[in-house]
Amino acid sequence: MKIGIFGGSFNPPHTMHKNIAQELINKSFVDKVIFVPTGNRYHKDSLLDATHRINMLKLLCQENKNFDVSDYEAKNTLVSTYQTLDYFQSCYPDDTIYFILGSDNLKELHMWKNYEYIISHYKILIIKRDLDNIPSILEKFKDYSSNFIVADIPLSNISSTKIRSILSKSNIVSTMYISTSILDYIRKNNLYI
Repeated sequence: MKIGIFGGSFNPPHTMHKNIAQELINKSFVDKVIFVPTGNRYHKDSLLDATHRINMLKLLCQENKNFDVSDYEAKNTLVSTYQTLDYFQSCYPDDTIYFILGSDNLKELHMWKNYEYIISHYKILIIKRDLDNIPSILEKFKDYSSNFIVADIPLSNISSTKIRSILSKSNIVSTMYISTSILDYIRKNNLYI
């Protein structure tokens, strides 16, 4: 089985996160996607507690048997990506682990801790963001080019930052951006206000 590890802050999770995961499955890049929200120590502005982000991800995944949510990074402090990938490889020793990575993060991958270990041991599924020139970015990783796969996934301009901005001004967000169940959770818990 091919398992995609989809890391991120998911602050909040939105329809584009769901669409990316579903498209990766529909196009047979992976058979299953595991969402792995970052822990609370991740340095990002206005990051909600991991408990809320996990609860919202569970709502996002509830109708798809090929989606799962892991609290691995949330319950382990100072976990690096290579450790997360090793953890899932130990959970699924007979399966292939794919790391789902936006091309915006691909540009900085060479600065990550043990990045050479990551790209030599795992498959990297690249999701193109904006106008990034992926072949040019991949030049610095050419010794491991066989481990990089570009997934042609149509993206929209939805972002968690944009949704938080809308929520801070009003409580009305289009279901094009975020599911009703997640929006209800946000309202019930007075988040992003």
